[in-house]
Amino acid sequence: MQHLLSRLKSDRYPVAPSLFSHIIRIYGDAQLPDKALNTFYTLLEFNTKPLPNHLNCILQVLVAHPTYLRPAFDLLKSAHRYGISPNTKSYNIMMLAFCLNGDLSIAYSLFNQMFKRDVIPDVESYRILMHGLCRRRQVNKAVDLLEDMLNKGFVPDSLSYTTLLNSLCRKKQLKEAYKLLCRMAVKGCNPDIVHYNTVILGFCRERRAFDACKVLEDMPSNGCLPNLVSYRTLVGGLCDQGEMLRHGEAPHVDTWVEIIPRICEVHEMVRLGDILDQVLKVEIKPHTRIVEAGVGLEEYLIRKTRARSRKT
Repeated sequence: MQHLLSRLKSDRYPVAPSLFSHIIRIYGDAQLPDKALNTFYTLLEFNTKPLPNHLNCILQVLVAHPTYLRPAFDLLKSAHRYGISPNTKSYNIMMLAFCLNGDLSIAYSLFNQMFKRDVIPDVESYRILMHGLCRRRQVNKAVDLLEDMLNKGFVPDSLSYTTLLNSLCRKKQLKEAYKLLCRMAVKGCNPDIVHYNTVILGFCRERRAFDACKVLEDMPSNGCLPNLVSYRTLVGGLCDQGEMLRHGEAPHVDTWVEIIPRICEVHEMVRLGDILDQVLKVEIKPHTRIVEAGVGLEEYLIRKTRARSRKT
């Protein structure tokens, strides 16, 4: 490949800029970052103006190898010397690489440098930093960054909220997680099933299944219907709280009566059996309405089985 480029140069053959991008990617796929870097410098010897796309291409190849992270950083800093103006993607590539390498301070420095050089960050720029902060258990700073993002007129994407909700729930900041979930639609991003299930799981892990029930109740009014994971998580949380029976308390039976028919409406019978097994592990007295709900579920399964038999 290098021999071909040398021939093209000596013959002064006009070369399309895209050729260098293709060669750099080929070397990258072959795990040859040194040859990819040599190709980038060879580009500078041609009468071809390097573009931000060339810079981004070589940066992506280099940062995939930890030992080439520093050369990639040096190349970004010296890009102006070669007539290349790094763009938002250039900075995002390096910020992500440093975050994954645990160098959050350098990533933050690059983020601040963007404003000084009139490079406008995008949603991904913020998300990369928020994810890096959450990985370092600095979720409060990540939430502050979200506020800064909103104040600057950006609309966070679904993945940004997923990252924050996961981290808030892991740190047991469930009140803050629920508030964030409620604010999403107001701020231009409708919460989806992943966001709701994340908060439901967070409450259930902390033995707050009744709060999880409230989250479940919010879903239909926000245009998001619970799925099997929602119900399984909630039923599991309620069953775990069945240990409260020893202290004279138990989940309210009306909760079970409300949940089971909803499951019956939308889910397959094989999975329903698994859920019912979990429900019946809780010590419920024969006269309670949960048994009635269980009987109703059994009848539903029988009808479903017969209907399938007739079809076959």
